[in-house]
Amino acid sequence: MKALLSIKPEFVEKIFSEEKKYEFRKAIFKRDVDTVVIYSTMPEGKIVGEFRIENVLHDSVEGLWKQTSEFAGITYEFFKKYFSNKEEAYAIQIGEVTRYETPIDPKLLDASFVPPQSFCYTDKEYT
Repeated sequence: MKALLSIKPEFVEKIFSEEKKYEFRKAIFKRDVDTVVIYSTMPEGKIVGEFRIENVLHDSVEGLWKQTSEFAGITYEFFKKYFSNKEEAYAIQIGEVTRYETPIDPKLLDASFVPPQSFCYTDKEYT
């Protein structure tokens, strides 16, 4: 199964450059997901690629930072702010990444498309 994740363009670029090897989340999938489809949020607003999930880490906020900081692609300050008031955190370890040759406007596939706040499950093929 695939999940469509909304990710800010600055972080999408860090994923493609392999500077960011973990995507952090406050909540994680309830279903068995093996691939993440990347929706680059505004101002881009396009589906730009996907990546295989290598692993999903779950730990205390501090424990997760210790495990992932080298390839977090974000600052410690940003990390702490994102997980403020949380005791546990998740990190999706990014495996093989595919950047689509042509970004896809999801509104052309589904006129009622609304970007997910965090993620949504999908069975669509985008490549």
